[in-house]
Amino acid sequence: MRLLHTMLRVGNLELSIKFYTEVLGMRLLRSKDFPEGRFTLAFLGYEDEANGTVLELTHNWDTAQYDLGNAYGHIAIEIDDIFACCNDVRQKGGKVVREPGPMKHGSTIIAFVEDPDGYKIEFIQKS
Repeated sequence: MRLLHTMLRVGNLELSIKFYTEVLGMRLLRSKDFPEGRFTLAFLGYEDEANGTVLELTHNWDTAQYDLGNAYGHIAIEIDDIFACCNDVRQKGGKVVREPGPMKHGSTIIAFVEDPDGYKIEFIQKS
């Protein structure tokens, strides 16, 4: 397993990309619009995604601002066998809050578990 990315919701994607690239020195690695879901994902980092953990910025087109309390999204971890891993989490008393399956607006197989404080951890099936 390895840590893939951390996601933050942002109200102004262009301003956020400018900050993370120009102020913090990250590179924009990729971005993709999901018109049917009315959101855009942008991935930034200091290394390519294959070599390091990156930051995912999510811009929901109809939301211009977030309260700090709900701006944090989740931690993502790449999993070799997402189904076995979710079963292991349950067997150890953990909570699976979204069963493995394709993401709503794509084909990537994901699942979510919840830590004791209620923070979400996304499992992403290794392709």
